[in-house]
Formats: sequence, C-alpha cells, structure tokens
Amino acid sequence: MTTRNTPHYDVIIAGARCAGAATALLLARQGARVLVLDKSRYGTDTLSTHALMRGAVVQLHRWGLLPAVAGAGTPPVRSTTFHLADAVTTILVKPKHGVEALYAPRRRVLDAILADAARSAGADVRFGTSLTGLRRDRAGRVTGITGRAGGTHLEASADLVVGADGRRSTVARWVGAEAAHVAPASSVLIYRYVLHDATDGFHWYFRDGAAAGVIPTNDGQACVFAATSAERLQGEPDRGADTAWRRILDRAAPALAERLDQRGPAGPPRVFPGLTGYLRDAAGPGWALVGDAGYFKDPITAHGITDALRDAEILARAVAAGGPDAVGCYQAERDELSLRLFRVTGRMASFAWTADEIAEHLLELGEAMAEEAAAMTSGDPGLRLELASA
Repeated sequence: MTTRNTPHYDVIIAGARCAGAATALLLARQGARVLVLDKSRYGTDTLSTHALMRGAVVQLHRWGLLPAVAGAGTPPVRSTTFHLADAVTTILVKPKHGVEALYAPRRRVLDAILADAARSAGADVRFGTSLTGLRRDRAGRVTGITGRAGGTHLEASADLVVGADGRRSTVARWVGAEAAHVAPASSVLIYRYVLHDATDGFHWYFRDGAAAGVIPTNDGQACVFAATSAERLQGEPDRGADTAWRRILDRAAPALAERLDQRGPAGPPRVFPGLTGYLRDAAGPGWALVGDAGYFKDPITAHGITDALRDAEILARAVAAGGPDAVGCYQAERDELSLRLFRVTGRMASFAWTADEIAEHLLELGEAMAEEAAAMTSGDPGLRLELASA
C-alpha cells in the first residue's frame, strides 16, 4: 500500500452529507483550507424524512443554494396541516426572510448540491475515502487523520478535525464523546415513497398511539412514514413491513390509507427500527462534531436536516470568531438551541400521550422551532452578507 502525505489543512471533515458538506462550504467561503472525506459514492441516497423547516430553507436561501434545490424539481410546500383526533389545523407558510415556501428534497439532491457548492468554494472534497484513525500530539490534542482510498494510505494534519459521519460516528468514538443527554424513548418508523401528484403541503397525523406524515419530494413522489412505539409494534403479529406500514396508517390516518390505495407505491418500505436519541459532547481539543455525529433525536419530528445545517453554521461562525475556546462556544450555542427540541421530541416519540397532550407537545415544538429559526437569522451581519453573496 502506498502512502500519500497531504499539505496541512485548517479543517478536515469526516463525512460529506448535509452536515459535513454544509460545514465545508461555510468554512471554505471564510477562506479556510478544508479537506472533506466520505467513504460513500457521490450522489447516493440515504434514509430520510427530507423535510426542511424554515430555518434550513432560510439558510439555503442565504447561501445562494435554494434555486438549485427548486431547479432539481423539488416541489414548494406552502402549508403544513396537523390532523389530530378531533381537529384539523392548516398553517400557511408566510413569506419571511426571503423565503416563500418550504422544501423536502431527496438526499441525493440536497447532499450533492451542498458538496458541489463546497467544491466551488475551494474545499477539497473526496468520496470513496475512509478514515482509519486520528493523529494526536503528546498532550492528546487531535492534530489530523489517517485514511485509506483504495490501495492508498492517507495522512493529513489539521488545526481542527470535524466528525460529520452520522449516528455511528467513528470520530465520536475515537475522541470518547460522551452523551450528556439521552432520550427516554424512541419510535419505530416505516417509510415508503408513493406517487403523489398533489403537492398540497406537509401533513402530520397523530392519533391513538400512532403517527404518520406525508412529505412531498422530488420525482412526483411523497415520502409517507408511519410511526408507533416499539412496544406497540412488537405486540402485534409480524407480517412484514408492508403490512405494518398499512396497519399503522389505518390507526393514525384511516382516510389517508384509503387514498393511498388508489396510488401505486414507488418503492419498497424501509424500516427505521428505533434508535435512542442523544446529545453528545460536541467539542474538545482539536475536534468537533456536527449533525447526527453529535446530536440525534427521533425522526418523528422530521427535524434532523434542519439541525444539521444549523450546527454547520454555528460551528463555522465560531471558527470565524476565533479565540482559545471557539469550539467550546459552538457547543454551548448548539446545546442552548437543542435541548428544548430534544426533550419535546422524546416525549412525542414515547407515544404515551393523550390527544390533549400531543396538542401541547406540538405547540411547544413550534415554539422551539421558532426560537431556532430566529437564532439562525441573527448574529454577525457582516458574515451573513458575506455568505449570502458568495
């Protein structure tokens, strides 16, 4: 095996999906020398609810990437409808901060747009490259990485190594990142794409220990998920994911289930088995974590991509500000914006709520999302203008 030594980088990022690519984009636009490594192939898909909340759409607009998302055929979402046991409430998406609609792009669309933008900004983005370890100095500070691309061994040094490598983050494991907060419950979600010719907004259903969502995405399709607790699902006969998906839909949204019978599925069901949410330590000497590597909560609130883009910008802002504890400032802000969302998501994922309680949880979720969106439209105006015009 040959060894390739590379020049020193300001930042090396493990993972080139939405969290890692967005971090690379923003840091490169700030003038940092950035290397991004991802073991997967460029443009691959991944399991996702796809939905972008207002904060994420505002960020993509400000970064100049929203036209590419819309240009890829991602339908605009102009309303969100909540279906509870005895009430239906529709909320229109009002124009604000230059955004007139929400979007839910397929990950092969969004992640590729972010990776291309990072490259255009000057980041060195490499797919098909795996990390094999971290380099440290005598004091234990992370100073770089080792990796492998085919038959080539890679060694590179950096001032900061960022783990954006998902729930099973090797960077988090290697630095010993501890979970400061752990969710009390997790749900089981079954996803399926269906043909969907009416892009009439996001729809969320909550009823009788079950939930569902309809999320219009690319190619004339919608991602339809059905969710319940692991305990409820285990207590029923196992007849496969198709049957379980339909059975949960019948409980959460019987009218929706009937309508979907008239449309053909656009792919097989995919099961998210339920994984415990966590808020890990996100920073230490020479390292930081963004996206699911540092913060993962149950997908029932469809908020993961929004948080990933948020964390990318918080970290880039902290690095731009500099100082002896820049990454510590990043973690403090991330935690402040995350905890309320994390806790209410855990309560919703428990499915231990009544009709009145789920309404209260949804109200608190909306308030927490509004706080997050407000935080992402404040901050340093000079940096905001620079990022928007780049």
